[in-house]
This record gives sequence, C-alpha cells and structure tokens, in this order.
Amino acid sequence: MTLLLLSSLLLAGGAALAATRPVLLVMGDSLSAAYGIEQQAGWVSLLQARLDGKAQVVNASISGETSSGAAARLPDLLGQHEPDIVVLELGGNDGLRGLPPGQFAANMAAMVEASQASGAEVLLLGIDIPPNYGRAYRDAFTAVYTRLAEEYELPLVPFLLEGVALEEELMQADGIHPTAAAQPRILENVWPRLTPLLEANGAVVAASAQD
Repeated sequence: MTLLLLSSLLLAGGAALAATRPVLLVMGDSLSAAYGIEQQAGWVSLLQARLDGKAQVVNASISGETSSGAAARLPDLLGQHEPDIVVLELGGNDGLRGLPPGQFAANMAAMVEASQASGAEVLLLGIDIPPNYGRAYRDAFTAVYTRLAEEYELPLVPFLLEGVALEEELMQADGIHPTAAAQPRILENVWPRLTPLLEANGAVVAASAQD
C-alpha cells in the first residue's frame, strides 16, 4: 500500500511538472534556423539547453521564411503545440525583397493577434536591413517593430544581432548570417526580454543567459 501511494505521488508530481512547464514556439527565418552552422550551435538550441527542461522549445523557424509565409503556418502550429509564449523573429527576407512596410506590419500584426487570441504571450525580435536600401525605407521598416510593441504592449528586442552584425569575425562570408561563435551573444540579446515571460508562465530561470 505504501509503495502504491508513493508511486501515485510521484506520478502526480510528474504530471504537475509537465502541466506547469511552458511551451515556447519560435517563428523565425534563417537567423533562428541555424543557417550555415550545425543545428545544435544555433541560438534556439542554446536556449533549449539553457532551459534544461524548464520549458519546452518548439523551433518552427525556416530559412528563407517571410512574414506572410509564417502567418499562413502559424494557426496550425498554435493548434498543434498550444504555446504559452510565441517568439516572432521575422522580417529579414521581407526587407531584402523590398516588401512595403505596411504589408509587413499587417502580417506581423495578424500573427500577434492570433497568438494572443490563443492565450500566448508574444516576444518580438527586431532586425535591421542593409543601408543600401535607402534610409527612408530602412527607417520605415525597422519602425514596424517599435510600433507593434507599443500597440500590443509587447516586449521587444530592438535588434537581434546587436554586437554581432558589425563584427566581421562573427558573421559568415555572406555578411548576413551569424557564425556559430555569434550564437551565444544572440541568446544574451534575447534572454533579458524572454525571462519575464518564462517566469510568468511558471519556469524558474536564471537572470543571465550565462548563469
């Protein structure tokens, strides 16, 4: 009887742990899909290792993904994984293709609203585009992230590649994609904005990505 009771308590404890472990869905492009490097070296894989089972990380990032492609895929992913947190890392390919900022904003807003309607919190990861696209277009495009963050009251990482993009040794030969050596720095950029969302959903995490 004692063994039976102990087994029941262990099972109940395990079920409770699984129930409180938040699910984190990453919707991104090549920057989150570990383009050009080993998958396990990417910042999302480093995040999963850092969390050490305190949260379930689903990386739905695809190299070459656009905001419209991600918006089309998101509803099925929300239904399948029922995430507590959705991380949106998109825009690089839209900007490189010259997508009008208004259309980019509409696509992103649709994903934010769909995520929030499903009960998930959203973290925005901002990017920048090369200066040769012109200052006006560049400013209008990058301003989309700030505007969305203000309108929907979202945490925002203003520039995912802060401390990386201008460091030649941290970028691959194409000048667009970070190297494996850059990935811990990218995680450091994301971690301070992600931590409060994880904690709000029951995950006990360290204050620093390096702790």
